[in-house]
Amino acid sequence: MSNEKIPAGVKTEVGTFGTGCFWCTEAVFQELKGVVKVYSGYMGGHVANPSYEEVCTGTTGHAECLQIFYDPEVLTYDELLEVFWESHDPTQLNRQGNDIGTQYRSAIFYHTEEQREKAEHYKAQLDKEGAYPNPIVTEITPASTFYPAEDYHQDYYNNHGSQPYCYIVIRPKVEKFEKAFADKLKKSEKK
Repeated sequence: MSNEKIPAGVKTEVGTFGTGCFWCTEAVFQELKGVVKVYSGYMGGHVANPSYEEVCTGTTGHAECLQIFYDPEVLTYDELLEVFWESHDPTQLNRQGNDIGTQYRSAIFYHTEEQREKAEHYKAQLDKEGAYPNPIVTEITPASTFYPAEDYHQDYYNNHGSQPYCYIVIRPKVEKFEKAFADKLKKSEKK
């Protein structure tokens, strides 16, 4: 895992989400005010310490996911859920765009009963309101062991933003997010 750790003395809570490719949404969550650290990794499978190559086969049962440590005094779990629903297509079963396989499933891995209740309520409300043209297929399951992805996956967009995949696939998602959530960005703190 990356050598960068959560600063000592900072009170955090954790949320874990599968939104397809972790490279695409890590960059989004990192920009939120109140997010202390985002780790890309794997959860929900049956193989201990899986590698990226193993997870990519779709046989380990893991989802690519983000484990997000946040300051609950600045950012609420409800706000994280709002960003989760907006940062990917929760109606696609086992895929996001061109990424296909169970490792790209939409998932909320809850750490507390309160997180489960909020996730299920939000999902039901979105379906009831017809927020998406198709039903939401996001799985909501208890958090299990989180396996951090290899170091080269951490902070991927910030370290590789000029690569074609980042420029063509990730950058438009980040720009869309920045417009929709301008008031919740760390950038707005610096003004």
